[in-house]
Amino acid sequence: MSMKKLYGVTVAMTTPFKNNGEIDVAALEQLTEILLKKGVNCLYPCGTTGEMVHLSVEERMLVAETVIRTAKDKGTVFIHCGAVKQEETETLLKHAVEIGADGAGVVTPIFLGVNQNEIIQYYERLSALVPEDFPIYLYNIPQCAGNDILPESARKLHGECPNLRGIKYSYPDMMRTLEYLDIPEFSVLHGSDKLFSSLLVMGCDGTVSGVASVFPEPFVEVYKAWLAQDLQKMKEWQKICVRFCDILKCGTNMSYFKEALTFRGVDMGGMRLPQRNISEEEKAELKKRLEEECRKSGITLKVVE
Repeated sequence: MSMKKLYGVTVAMTTPFKNNGEIDVAALEQLTEILLKKGVNCLYPCGTTGEMVHLSVEERMLVAETVIRTAKDKGTVFIHCGAVKQEETETLLKHAVEIGADGAGVVTPIFLGVNQNEIIQYYERLSALVPEDFPIYLYNIPQCAGNDILPESARKLHGECPNLRGIKYSYPDMMRTLEYLDIPEFSVLHGSDKLFSSLLVMGCDGTVSGVASVFPEPFVEVYKAWLAQDLQKMKEWQKICVRFCDILKCGTNMSYFKEALTFRGVDMGGMRLPQRNISEEEKAELKKRLEEECRKSGITLKVVE
């Protein structure tokens, strides 16, 4: 069975808001088009970087529909469908199929603890709700979700669910990553942006990067160099990726992503409470550091005038 998969530079997209708090559809269309023109391989909206826990089901559907419509025939789009309530996850997953998504990601149950049997049953049910050729990725981010997918659970699910395509793993445990990679024909992507080149060498299919939602250029260059087996160039671009990751706080505060995109010409609006926007002093320092890094690495800060 041939199913699409996540690979290369998969972008964990930010969600733009208007001043009144509504989803900014025009800005989201603009961001989608820019990322595709910059050469990213896949788009992944409505995840952690997209402030999923602050969006209603209806808002998440709007984001999904907007990205898929804008990216039509120009790029691969997997929609993150995991939610706090299982009923909402199921609704979002079915919706992703209906609107023509290439696949979906689903985070583990969050906050309340679940055991491995419950995790397996959770994904088995979700897998059975959609066509066998609609690929689903497990999403394991234990430091945020409070639950973890053990390698034996991933192996069992991959063996029993034909559309369970792989995993997005967002915790920097390289030994665990190797255990996932040991599962035959199991696609592994990683959320540790600063380790992108090393993860490719280990055997991962790519990264799911929030920083690439703001500065896709160095990540695209790393992947192009990897495909060309130009390891020296890959190392040079990876260093630039790391510097951008440090400046943007690696997604620990998504307000840095939004302000940086606004500097690039895409007005992303602010954060939803209780997350706060960075201060004017922090914005000024961020802009200064980004301008310095862009001059150093040859990347144009402004992408939209």
